Amino acid sequence: MQTAIPIGTLLQNHYRIVQLLGQGGFGRTYLAEDQGRFNERCAIKEFVPLQGEDRFSDKATQLFQREASVLYQIIHPQIPKFRATFEEEERLFLVQDYVEGPTYHAVLDQRRQQGRAFSETEVRQFLQQMLPVLAHIHAKGIIHRDVSPDNIILRQQDRLPVLIDFGVVKEVVTRMHLDGTSPQATTVGKAGYAPSEQMQTGRAYPSSDLYALAVTAIVLLTGKEPQSLFDDVNAAWRWQDEVTVSPELAQVLNKALSYRPGDRFQSVSQMAQALQSSRLSGATATGATPPLLAGPPASQMKTVAVGRPNPELRSPSSTNYRPGQPGNPTVSRPTTMRQPNTRLAMPSEQDRPSMLENPLAVGALAIGLAAIAGFGGWAVVQSLDAGSTPTPTITSLPPLESPTPTPTQAAPDPVEYEQPPLNLEPGVTKTVEGNLRGGDKVNYPLTGQAGQTLTAALEGEGVLLSVLGPDGNPVGRRADRVPSWEGELKTDGEYRVQLSPVRGVASSDYRLNINLSPLPEPADPDGGEAETPDNGGGQGTPTTPKPPVQPDVQSQRVSFPSGSDGVLVANGVRPGQVRRYVVNAREGQILTARITDSQGPVVFDVLMPGGEMMADASGIVFWQSFLPVGGDYAIDVTSSQAAEFTLEIRASDQVPAE
Repeated sequence: MQTAIPIGTLLQNHYRIVQLLGQGGFGRTYLAEDQGRFNERCAIKEFVPLQGEDRFSDKATQLFQREASVLYQIIHPQIPKFRATFEEEERLFLVQDYVEGPTYHAVLDQRRQQGRAFSETEVRQFLQQMLPVLAHIHAKGIIHRDVSPDNIILRQQDRLPVLIDFGVVKEVVTRMHLDGTSPQATTVGKAGYAPSEQMQTGRAYPSSDLYALAVTAIVLLTGKEPQSLFDDVNAAWRWQDEVTVSPELAQVLNKALSYRPGDRFQSVSQMAQALQSSRLSGATATGATPPLLAGPPASQMKTVAVGRPNPELRSPSSTNYRPGQPGNPTVSRPTTMRQPNTRLAMPSEQDRPSMLENPLAVGALAIGLAAIAGFGGWAVVQSLDAGSTPTPTITSLPPLESPTPTPTQAAPDPVEYEQPPLNLEPGVTKTVEGNLRGGDKVNYPLTGQAGQTLTAALEGEGVLLSVLGPDGNPVGRRADRVPSWEGELKTDGEYRVQLSPVRGVASSDYRLNINLSPLPEPADPDGGEAETPDNGGGQGTPTTPKPPVQPDVQSQRVSFPSGSDGVLVANGVRPGQVRRYVVNAREGQILTARITDSQGPVVFDVLMPGGEMMADASGIVFWQSFLPVGGDYAIDVTSSQAAEFTLEIRASDQVPAE
């Protein structure tokens, strides 16, 4: 195996190695100075080849680059910013910000020497500051899987906890093991902190991160390691024998520490609401001292947790990671608020707290629907006309009270199927049929060349398609969970048409029509443009590519009447048209969008104020999430055929005002 890089070495002509920060079986982490940024300090992580190998296989390199690219999308003030990846002398590296400060384990060790630990006030503040961080990564489809005092740094600059060790490196090596490169699979997680399902099977849920966060909290409260707080004989935590805290906080921590995943909080929002409720109940620490780690107040919860495994290299500094892409049979793309995948371990849609489970919410919705039954129904019927522009109907809804989440039994694990490659004859449409169970996915691989036009279209309702490029990512924003797609391929390689059911559909038949055009005519050998001959054999005219068809976007701003946090919008949409509803909402609010009724295959996308797609918010019929920033959010409603729909839109606060 390659030796560590000597101190003083200059990488990429501007990263000077200052110190070796940490080393493990999967990689090394160095402190470096970036001479291109006025010697600003940064952390550089080196990917070490598998044991017994001196270099990386092409597959390992491809996995590393693919997975590292996801980290560019993760931006959070309490997560080290990911900067770059590079390869030098057959070594792979990634670069991220360096966080100055001790780990919480180091702070605890210092306090142990003084005969004390963390107070309840400090631990409450710690939890309030960490939950938004977990909410952010879960919304990106990432599960950390290694939350512990060693992987949380008390940043010296602002005294805020910073979550590190996200592990592109360890994830790639783990997947190489699982693919059969090595006989032993790798378990990601720290003994005592990771829950049993993660250590025994490798599966991880958002509740697994919350379990590890709760273990971290009781370690900080008691000053003792998890092994001395857990009763192996009875499989129960005995941490309350070591420290006295308020019953309200103890109830929150004990629920998060439940042995069965279904008995825990299923999302960050559930745990945050429980913690907030315990504070509003007047919970205070017995003999609590003023917070030593005081920093800025915790930010609002940003997003609902979305599960996805995130194996990772343990080191003093790292970055978050989203595992594999479609095409790898051991993983699948993240799905908002869904049940665990056998490879992804995602929360179920049944576990999502539904407003329809709340009797008050059901009554409120019934009143709103009754109010629009006359005029709203007429507007829906009249809204779609082949020769006219429909007039939308907007009806306000009563405020929706905060739902009380209720644990539910786990649904069968979704499965991702890999079909044999499609041998497409250029210019000939091929049709495949099948059936998909809710949550399952099926991949149809095909080989394409740059310049060919791929056309894929679904017949029927209940199933959507995504066109994935050779890198495993959708080939465009409009190529992810849509009824149909047509476009020119940009590179040679293996593509996949991935089918998945619409959210909430238990099972659906599908019929997929797919066509790959012949390669375009080659350019004129003399360097000119290719010509098309005329019928008389005379001079042809240069061919020009057809401009892409731009959708007809009909935009409308939605506002909520006084005393209401929701509206119902009735309208119509036709192919090639986008009904855009713009909603202004505050950071931390819960935005809910739901197709309550439709006459046709109607779906929608949710776009952030900057135009970026929200995580897993494309081609759906229901979506709910905490908002990461304030501003104008767009809900784009589309359909592959003329259709009518009723859309419910709500923007509510996370918890009732004090």
